[in-house]
Amino acid sequence: MGKEFQRVAILGRHDDPRVADPMSLLARHLTKQRIEVLATDNMSLDLDVTRFEENVLADHADLIIAIGGDGTMLYAARLASDNDVPLLGVNRGRLGFLADITPDEMLSSVDHVLSGSYTRESRLQLQAMLKHSDGSEISAVALNDVVLQRGGTGRMVDFETRVGDHYVNTHAGDGLIVATPTGSTAYALSCGGPIVEPQQDAVVVVPVCPHTLTDRPIVISAEQTIEVRLLRRDETKAEIAVDGRSIGEFQPKDRLMISKASRRMSLVHPPGYDFYGILRSKLLWGRDSRVRQQLES
Repeated sequence: MGKEFQRVAILGRHDDPRVADPMSLLARHLTKQRIEVLATDNMSLDLDVTRFEENVLADHADLIIAIGGDGTMLYAARLASDNDVPLLGVNRGRLGFLADITPDEMLSSVDHVLSGSYTRESRLQLQAMLKHSDGSEISAVALNDVVLQRGGTGRMVDFETRVGDHYVNTHAGDGLIVATPTGSTAYALSCGGPIVEPQQDAVVVVPVCPHTLTDRPIVISAEQTIEVRLLRRDETKAEIAVDGRSIGEFQPKDRLMISKASRRMSLVHPPGYDFYGILRSKLLWGRDSRVRQQLES
């Protein structure tokens, strides 16, 4: 057994039986192999694990295994962001582009990783800086995306985008998604954005429900800084969300700056990982449409 990962943290929605059962199974499996299992102190499972507060869990882990959907992976990524702790995902969600191991493969895949048989992939992250007109700033790191979204009034938002020193466009619609290659298969994909191979150093800029149909997604270099300004429109509200979490309201005099983060996220994959195979599986590529219709009927 390899010695690289001797302290393994397990994360997931422990109140969900679909997650709790494989978490317990995995914890027992690791303990038998003399791997120290770490968990947050609020985890209600009756397991023989070492517990830490959530905000310091990654400080003590060599590897984080997230059991759930891609939302659980994003939660784990937030904890691991400052520590360069790699993540391994077991999918108990629905689509699952990030968490790519099935429950049936969990124990064998983990054994491969612990023995040193794995690939380690470095993923681009984005730094979002919301600069308020009063001089205050809020920053956050995104593995998936930074989203400008309209508030609860139901009215469109008007906003302006710049890339580097260049004015790009003035938009009207429901908002804007700035996504990493990892996030290109998430919200951005549902809004018509392209799928970007994970290793590309690129960013996708995708308008959400644009008022003008010619307002199309674009792909730019991750080395460029994106600036977004909200334009004044009566009775409209907007906010900024980073990986699905709101970081604050967005006002017309504020500025949103999005750039390449200094740290990247490390994902661990067992042998046989194939990004294009995941796309075929999740998006039903390569299947005879007649067979697909039979499966859906």
